Amino acid sequence: MTSCWFAFTFLSSAHNEYMKLTCYLCVAMLVTLAVFGGIYAFTGFNALLFLCLNNQTVYRSFLAVTFVASLFTVYSLIVFKPFRGLK
Repeated sequence: MTSCWFAFTFLSSAHNEYMKLTCYLCVAMLVTLAVFGGIYAFTGFNALLFLCLNNQTVYRSFLAVTFVASLFTVYSLIVFKPFRGLK
């Protein structure tokens, strides 16, 4: 019985840690995209495409993964309600 409780506690804490890490990575990707978008909007220079070495596959893959990251961020804000205690 104790080993089952330990396994459940370990898995739930690992789940929470990986969810935190995933949220941090998703927000970091969105901030990166916002910075590159701002550079492109104000200067007309596409720095993200430049960093991708003008490879359209890498460029579009980053944009697609960032789109999924934004969906996950919205999902985590709805489900986990991180601002529930703030009033």
